[in-house]
Amino acid sequence: MPTHRWQKSSYCQEGEACVHISVSPDSVHITDRSDPPQVILTTSHTAFRALLSYARSATTAA
Repeated sequence: MPTHRWQKSSYCQEGEACVHISVSPDSVHITDRSDPPQVILTTSHTAFRALLSYARSATTAA
């Protein structure tokens, strides 16, 4: 199992409702907890950039 260096979202509030990401050369890993991660979603860098772009545009449109 690969070792991930998890980074907590800068938008995280207090408590457990946080998103953590870990970046590898060919993918981005996303989980809701870093210690220990329960479920890890793995996606491409391109798909992750598209997700961030959509989230930013949806936030500014609201």
